[in-house]
Amino acid sequence: MYKSYTVEEATKKLEHYCAYQERCHDEVIQKLKSYNMIPQAIDTIVVHLLDNNFLNEERFACSFARGKFRIKHWGKRRITNELKARNISKYNIDRALKEISTDEYYTTFHLIADKQWETITEVNIMKKKKKVMDYLLRKGYESNIVQEKLSDLS
Repeated sequence: MYKSYTVEEATKKLEHYCAYQERCHDEVIQKLKSYNMIPQAIDTIVVHLLDNNFLNEERFACSFARGKFRIKHWGKRRITNELKARNISKYNIDRALKEISTDEYYTTFHLIADKQWETITEVNIMKKKKKVMDYLLRKGYESNIVQEKLSDLS
């Protein structure tokens, strides 16, 4: 048997859910659906969370971009794709990417590229370049800077 929540109980639970960590609208709606809330209740709760600043898509996007870049060293393309997958607007994605300074971005890129180059033990230089390139592209770095870096490394 499912536990059912009143709008007030669900609102309190979602306030805690949003206060604990920045959330996007999709995550909040999924959580409410998991509580078997009806669409009108979901709308009421989302509006309440927005009005009381528990839910803020721009703040979520900026926090997400900073975190994924600084902790996981993702490139801008991967961050953009992940935010798009969460239905974040283009305006908020652009705003979030401005959180990453160009200097810090390139410094991090060069550090992880050099580290990856040293880590791979492949003898064949072409295969080694391919492995490093695949890694950097998976991380979400732009192909033009990846190719530039690889021509410097060989």
